[in-house]
Formats: sequence, structure tokens, C-alpha cells
Amino acid sequence: MFLTQYSFTESHQLDGELSQFGNLYSMPSPDDFKQNGRPPFNSETSRNLLMCLVWVLKWTERSALSACVAELPAQRLHVLLALVDLCFKCQEYKGRKEILKCAQQNVRKTTDIKAKLEDVILGQGSARNDFIMRRKGAQCGRGACGARGGRERWRKEWARGGARSRPPPPPPPQPALAAALAAELALALLHALEAIVQSVSGLEWGQSACSAALCVVLRALQRNQSAAVLQHMFASVRALIAKLGWSCCGEESGICRVLLRHCAALTAATRAHASATLYALMRQHYQLGNNFSRVKMQVTMSLSSLVGTSATFSEEALRRALKTVLVYAERDLELQDTSFPEQVKDLVFNLHMILSDTVKMKEFQQDPEMLLDLMHRIARGYQHSPDLRLTWLNNMAQKHMERSNHLEAGMCLVHGAALAAEQLGAGGRGAALLQRVTHNALDESCADALHHHLTHQELQALLEHAASELMTAGMYEAVNEVYKVLIPIAEEQRDYKKLANIHGKLSEAFGRVEQLHGKRVFGSYFRVAFYGGRFGDLAGEEFVYKEHALTKLPEIFSRLENFYGSRFGGENVVIIKDSNIVDPASLDPDKAYIQITYVEPYFEPHELRRRITHYERNYNIKRFMYATPFTAGGRAHGELAEQCKRKTVLTTAHHFPYVKTRIQVVQRTQIILSPIEVAIEDIQKKIGELAAATCQEPADPKMLQMVVQGCIGTTVNQGPLELAQVFLAPVAEGKQPPTRLTNKLRLAFKDFSKKCHDALRKNKNLIGSDQREYQRELERNFQRFTERLAPLVHHTPGHVAQLSNGLGKNDYKYQA
Repeated sequence: MFLTQYSFTESHQLDGELSQFGNLYSMPSPDDFKQNGRPPFNSETSRNLLMCLVWVLKWTERSALSACVAELPAQRLHVLLALVDLCFKCQEYKGRKEILKCAQQNVRKTTDIKAKLEDVILGQGSARNDFIMRRKGAQCGRGACGARGGRERWRKEWARGGARSRPPPPPPPQPALAAALAAELALALLHALEAIVQSVSGLEWGQSACSAALCVVLRALQRNQSAAVLQHMFASVRALIAKLGWSCCGEESGICRVLLRHCAALTAATRAHASATLYALMRQHYQLGNNFSRVKMQVTMSLSSLVGTSATFSEEALRRALKTVLVYAERDLELQDTSFPEQVKDLVFNLHMILSDTVKMKEFQQDPEMLLDLMHRIARGYQHSPDLRLTWLNNMAQKHMERSNHLEAGMCLVHGAALAAEQLGAGGRGAALLQRVTHNALDESCADALHHHLTHQELQALLEHAASELMTAGMYEAVNEVYKVLIPIAEEQRDYKKLANIHGKLSEAFGRVEQLHGKRVFGSYFRVAFYGGRFGDLAGEEFVYKEHALTKLPEIFSRLENFYGSRFGGENVVIIKDSNIVDPASLDPDKAYIQITYVEPYFEPHELRRRITHYERNYNIKRFMYATPFTAGGRAHGELAEQCKRKTVLTTAHHFPYVKTRIQVVQRTQIILSPIEVAIEDIQKKIGELAAATCQEPADPKMLQMVVQGCIGTTVNQGPLELAQVFLAPVAEGKQPPTRLTNKLRLAFKDFSKKCHDALRKNKNLIGSDQREYQRELERNFQRFTERLAPLVHHTPGHVAQLSNGLGKNDYKYQA
């Protein structure tokens, strides 16, 4: 009864699979097909034969079965294993609902066939009957209907002496019996497989036969099995793992995927056995090769293909199973003194992160920064699976392109190219080939080269696509560095057409650099800190955001406030607009606080000597600075003599530009400037502005006049002359001894005076006759400025002898 409860399509599929095996020892001749006109097996016969095979395997003596299997040639042994696999398939328990549904379909199918038979006998539906009915029309009337209403001789329900009793209906299906039969068959087949494996273990083809047996069990594990059968199947898998060693973790077997699928089962017993089997797989491979990189890669790849693919896949159950694996590793006394427990811990942590981030991606589809953070962590989790990591990098590039972040999209492609170069050993340097494009390329140098399908063609395609995105982003110097990697490859292949195209693109890039000299703008950077439990994982974190060029502080205020306001409620989001230190304990725990501060790239003096151009000072940067004014009294601003400044230098985890638009801050350093140091910094800043305006080519008279006016024509009290009066006058009058800081300020003022003179002289050559009076006014202001400044910066004979560090003395109240 159970054998007939399968659909018509499955029956034909089974016929096709079974007919390819034929007889175990002799194939049917073509004459058999000619005489019968159809294959020798039909659905019922096929299932009956498979049941007979199971019966034989179950009741045959173990010794007789072993002797029979040992005599089979390798090809016939594999055919027998394929038949066992087919037995698992055809006797799979479909579930109560499916069995009842199939039974209803069989009853309906019988009724439909009977109705069609009546139509044929009565002539209904035929072309002849339709023609006669059209001829007679409505005249056939009652007579014909009466004839139709009579008793037809062929109807078996009617007979002389009254109606014959109908045959009894078929017995209702019994799902419990079907489940018991499926479990019994599975156990019998497992018993037979064990006997087969033990019989052929010592033979020449024993390894391949064991691999085929493992594949049979794995396919059976992917079908519906009872909990009791699953326990025995996992025991068989563990035994086969011990026999096969390295070869059991190949891609073909899919063993890791099957085990992870059952690790996510809701049934505790099944989950426990799957966890134990997965641990046995890891342990076996570690003991064989003192590492399990192959298992690590397979498990990671399998998890990526399972998450989110099934409604029955339980992430929580999988977490419990992974925790069980970790407990096994920690309590394994035999391997306690090896690196194995730590490697298992790293793998489990990595799988947890991938699982969490993949699940979270559905939640943060509308949060572009968080979404790309999750995608980046997933890609990093696939560090040992280059193919999957490259896939996720390409996905990130696509997301950036959708938001017109062409620079970040180019960086994703550059990282993909670095990964491919590392796997291929391109140029003998691997990922280091692209270090001049981005310092972050070395992140790809630790990739696992155990298994990959990357080619030189993919490397070239990634480089070309990256160059195109960088060109769109206006990073023309980076385009040159990318093509420096691509040109040797094209030269080696003698691809002159591609070389011509590359040099054409380089000519265009260099032309744009020259054309836009002094006019280029780059991204804006902002420090964003999150406070409050509403942010979850972001609470207490600090990032540097890269925004599009010329983005102002109010714009990012508005964007983040609107986004998180729609998420948490506008009344629960508070934007902190100052840059003071925030005490989280003083904040309302029910609100979400965001502190946003504009930051600038920060360089040491020796770095500035190497980074000359505006591009170089906005590319491959990871340190940023923002300043906070303060006084000893607690106010933000005060008199010049008490005005201090706190410079906060932030260091990010990676260099900008990167594969994402925000990078976490990993280090912060504070530099406290005393009032005189603040004055020195202000004067040096004005010197830099004067030098830039004076040396600009072509000259910009308006910009030059604005800078000069701000330096010597200022009307505010805290101008350059006021700084000199506050800090240099006491030294000039002998009230305070000179220090290194006062000497540095004095020299800065001398340089400042010279730069002002150079700027006035150049402005005189640029102005027209209508601005002569304005020029004379600037010169008079400069004359008064130098006259008042001269006594303060005058170098007295004993000045050098009186110089001291100053930092060790209390000459000034505020010192760094």
C-alpha cells in the first residue's frame, strides 16, 4: 500500500533512474525492447524490485553478503551502491499531509479514467457525434434523450434482477505504518552499507567505494528521516570519516553543508549528533595535517550557502550547535596542549559573526553605512575563501555605485584585484603590487591560497573596472598607479590594442590633473560618536565619516537626525553640536545621542614635506584632527592671555579612501596648547595663507587682497598685532625672560611681516588704476603695523643668552 502512494511524475522519474542499471550481471538485449515496445520496468515493478533488494540485503547472512560484495568488480560495486541510494530515495517518508494528498489524487485519477471510458463508449466528445448532433439539431429531442437515459448493457452497475453491489472502497492510508516502514528500510540499508564498507576496505578500490558509500549516506541525510535513523546515520558518517581522512571533505561530498544543515535542526538529539560529527571531522583533519584549513574553508562556504535559504533553518539552533563544538574542543584532553582548541574557537567566532551579520542585513537595508559595515564584516569572515570574499567585495562595489560613491566602489575592486594578485602570486609580490594604489591592499596578503578559481583574466578585468571607477571619481593619480600594474601584464601578452587604450586613458587622466590644478576638491570628513542604548552595537562607538566634497556640517546634521529620527522617533534623538568630551553617565538612557564634529586630515611636519600636492594630502590618510577652545575657568573663549586649545587627533583602523565610507576610530591623542602656542599656530596659519595666495599661478587678485586685508587691515582687537602686544611686549620690556616659545613667536612675526610685504608688492603689479588708492591704504596700514611691531621683535644682544626651555619654568600659567 505504501509503495503506491507516490505521484505519477515521481514514478516515471524512478523508472528512468532504475532502467539505467539493468541487471547486476547482464544488460538487457535490444530485442527485449523491440518485442515489448517499452522499457522492461514500469512503476509498480520498479518499486517491487527495489523492495526485493532491500529484503535480500536485510535477511542475507552477513558473511554471505560480505563474500558476494568482495567478488564484485569495482564498476558493479558502484552500481550496487547507486541502487542502495535509489532505495533510500524511493522509500523516503513524505509526511502525513503528503501521503493523504497522494491518496486523494489516486482516487480522483481512478474516477477520471472511468468517466473518460463512459464517454468513449457513448460516443461523447468524438467528431462523429458532434457532426450528427449538428445535423439533427433540436429534433433529436426526447427520443434521443430517452435512449440516453436507458440502461446500457455495458454498465456493470445494472443487471437482471436489480443493481449489483459496488466493490468495497480501498482502505484508507496509514501514515504511521508508512513512517515505520521507511525507518525500517533505512536501518536495513544502513546495516547493508556497513557490511559493504567493511568487506571492501582492504581491496584496491576500497577508498573509492567508501567515498561512494559516504555520498549515499549524505544524500540520505538530506531526505526526511526519523530522529532514530538520523542517529545511526551520523554514527555511520563518523565511521566513514575515520576511514577516509582527507578525502571526505572535498567539495563533491558536501559533507560540511549537510552537517551544518542538521546543526540548525530544532530537535536537540539531531543537533547533538550533527555537532559531534562536525567536531569529529575537524579533529580528524587536524590530526592528519596539523591544521584544518580545508575544513575551515568548506564550513565557511557551506554556511554562506545555507543562511537565509530555508524557513526551517534556525540561526539560534545553529548557534547552540557551534557552542557544543566549542565545548568539545575545550574538553578534549588529548589535544589540550595543541593549537587545535584555539583554531576551533577562531572558526566558531568567525561563523558566529557571519551568521549575525547576514541576519542583520535584512534589518538594516535602509541604513547604508550599517549595511556596508555588515557586508564588510561578512567579506572579512570569508578571508579563507577567496571566491566568496571576492563575491562580497563585488556586492559592496555595486552598492557604492548605486549611491554614486565611485571612489569607494573603485576601492572594492582594487581590493578584489589585490586578492586575485595574492592568489596568483602576480609579479612575485602578490597584494603588495597594489600598495601604491591604497595602503589597505595589504589586508589581502593573508588570504588562504588552498583553494581558488581566480585567473589572470579576472585580475585584468578587476583592474580595468577599478581604473574606470577611479577615473569617474576624479582620482587621476590613482588611475596611473592602477595602470602601472596592468601595463606589464598587457606587455607580456603582447596585447597592443589594450596598451594603446591604456595610454590613451593615462593621457586623459594627466590632462585633467593639469587642467584642474588648484581647483580640485575632495571629500569632507566628520567625526560621529553614538551614545545611548538605543543604538545597540553602535553605542559608545566613534567613527570618521567621509562625505561628498563640499558637504557642510548642517547637511550631515540633518541627514543623520532625519534618519535616526524616523527609526527611534524624532523626540528621542538628540544631536550634540559641540566637540566637548561627553560623559555617557550624565545622558538620558532612553534617548539616542549623536555627536558630530568636523575634522581635517592631520600630518606631522615630516609628512607634509612628502605630501606636497592637494591630492597627496587627501589620499591614503588615517589621522584626523579637531580643535576645542577652552580656558582655565571653564569657558570656551576668553582673553588672548588665557585662551587655550585642545587638539584631538583621531586614528582610524584603515586609510581613507576605503571600501566603506565610515571607519572606526581606534586611537585618540590629545594635545593641549598653551595660549602662546595657540598664538604661534595662528600666525603660522596666516603665513601659509599669504604664501599660497602670493605664489598662486595664475594669480588671483581678489583672493590676494582678501588675505592681505585679513592680516594687516584687520579692525578686530585680536589681530596679529594684538598677539604681539600680549606675548612679546613683556619680554621686550624686560618684565619676563625670553623663552623658546617667545623666540619662536618673534621669528614667526618676522616671517609674517616679510610675507605681507611680498603680497603687497605683487598686488601692486596686479591692480588697475581704479584700485591705486586701495593699494596706498594697504601700504599705510602695513607701515603702521611694522612700526609698532619692530620694538617687539627687535633682537637684543643678550636675547640668545637668556633663552631657556620655558616649559620647565612657570613663566606662563598655561603650558602644554
